Amino acid sequence: MKMGKSSIVILLCSLLVLVLLGQNQALKTPISASQPQRQGNHAMYGATQGSLRPQECAPRCTTRCSATAYKKPCLFFCQKCCAKCLCVPPGTYGNKQSCPCYNNWKTKRGGPKCP
Repeated sequence: MKMGKSSIVILLCSLLVLVLLGQNQALKTPISASQPQRQGNHAMYGATQGSLRPQECAPRCTTRCSATAYKKPCLFFCQKCCAKCLCVPPGTYGNKQSCPCYNNWKTKRGGPKCP
């Protein structure tokens, strides 16, 4: 009978340790969840006005001008626009609504300045 009591005591101690470990894990989760997390979606980074640094313009413009037959002028004007607006619309064409400065900068004739 004494062996049975010691087995129950060991079982209860083991159960208590497991419960305490579970509570410890539960307490850690909200703390780490409350810390700011970096978003996995980077699609809008660089596509909204002022979201780029000047040194990030060249790679964004290379991507923007990758599908055109007129790469040199495209890159020239894209980099000029990016330097002013600090954004480049996503994709190789269109999507200018995401960067109003880039979209609204016009030539003397009223055409779009930025590719």
